[in-house]
Amino acid sequence: MKELLLIIDFGSQYTQLIARRVRELNVCSEIIPFNKFSPLADNVKGVIFSGSPSSVKDQDYPSVKLDLIRNKVPLLSLCYGAQLIAHKLGGNVQSSTNREYGRSDLIIKESDILFKDVSNHSQVWMSHGDTILGLPNNSHVIASTTDVDIAAFTIDNEDVYGLQFHPEVYHTTDGSKIISNFLLNICHFSQNWTSESFIDKKISELKEQLGNDKVLMALSGGVDSTVAAVLLHQAIGSNLNCVFVDNGLLRKDEFKEVLSLYNEIGLNVKGIDASNDFLNKLANISDPETKRKIIGAEFINVFDKFSKNLEDVVWLAQGTIYPDVIESVSVNGAASETIKSHHNVGGLPKNMNLKIVEPLKELFKDEVRRVGSALSINKKIIQRHPFPGPGLAIRIMGSVNKEKVSILQEVDYIFINCLKEYNLYNEVWQAGAILLGDSTVGVMGDGRTYEKVVALRAVSSTDGMTADWVHLPYDFLSKVSNEIINKVRCVNRVVYDISSKPPATIEWE
Repeated sequence: MKELLLIIDFGSQYTQLIARRVRELNVCSEIIPFNKFSPLADNVKGVIFSGSPSSVKDQDYPSVKLDLIRNKVPLLSLCYGAQLIAHKLGGNVQSSTNREYGRSDLIIKESDILFKDVSNHSQVWMSHGDTILGLPNNSHVIASTTDVDIAAFTIDNEDVYGLQFHPEVYHTTDGSKIISNFLLNICHFSQNWTSESFIDKKISELKEQLGNDKVLMALSGGVDSTVAAVLLHQAIGSNLNCVFVDNGLLRKDEFKEVLSLYNEIGLNVKGIDASNDFLNKLANISDPETKRKIIGAEFINVFDKFSKNLEDVVWLAQGTIYPDVIESVSVNGAASETIKSHHNVGGLPKNMNLKIVEPLKELFKDEVRRVGSALSINKKIIQRHPFPGPGLAIRIMGSVNKEKVSILQEVDYIFINCLKEYNLYNEVWQAGAILLGDSTVGVMGDGRTYEKVVALRAVSSTDGMTADWVHLPYDFLSKVSNEIINKVRCVNRVVYDISSKPPATIEWE
């Protein structure tokens, strides 16, 4: 049995980031909700408690039996997890007078293996409304911050640690070192989990889950659905039938180009032009959530109709990845706020006739790319920028029609090709153009114009959870702006989006 790090989820939106940091260290991890926790299997070598939106002061606060973990394997508890340990062992946890969110300064009080090579006064990231005011007996403080006395503690003579801050997030400068120290120097993992081992494990799981059932795979042309399809193909072979739908909201020439790439890979793919159906359903619809759900429902309608031409199809496969899940619905039943619906997560109709299989729903985008590389998938697909499932519909502010889509396709085509021409495409994580709803006054020749505004967006990121705008060169932006205005009728103004995520999202709707 492979060595396993068990992550107990109390409802934090950061839980999968913990798993991500663990996987980056080539350690296999598994997330389970707190209410599904049972005695540890023999291959579990360590446990991490996640944070939570809950409070230990709540009447029915989420909890687990600590006796099932203590003195059996090392335990690292984060934020709420640290408060839970302190509370259950007799410490004092109270609501903070001032909630603490954001950057703080770590002050290491005692040399400990958990903080090996961690810089004193390094930045840590706080996100909590309660705080630990008093520790249980037989425990002591090992780190503070400028605002919190008990920022880190340990139970005497046990490998049990509590951190009030979040080492899993990017903004904790030495967070990866702390997690590495816990995994390698305290739990003594051997680091034998890789993309290749994920592939082997996932193919085995898919074979067990699907058996001899037939699967209909919804391909989007992006890296996520392609990697998912290749994994499924290796697991079930000819029982996989793929369909790539032209919803009328793809990039210019994308339908033909992507079908050609899929044929090179060797997937059994049927192309369906349903563009008129989608555009008709979207007519006069302006609300972003409604657009997303209409598109999601129509995708399922198309797949459902297509499946009736196939015998005994039981499953619909999708390339859902974890950021889609986080933003759409709560994970493992935990309470988390929905940011927006993704057509392949929150927008599925309840009466769908096919069961869902999502091989990648626990991975982030960069992890999917690594798996794709390990599967030897064409780099043209692996290196493609992310593209939203609802397509250009959510890059058109307000209602959608064929004319607006055509305008935006031309603008996007110029923008993406210029990025490639300037060797900037691979320096950008995601780029696209947005068609604004309003028109502005302009001058062309000697005449007045009243035409559309387009915004360009280019961001850097690793996982889509956070993103920053890319500082594209001024000469590049000047060239793109001139080319768009000169070549695309109905556009007389180009702007560049310099918003980060958060507070903005990558897409505009």
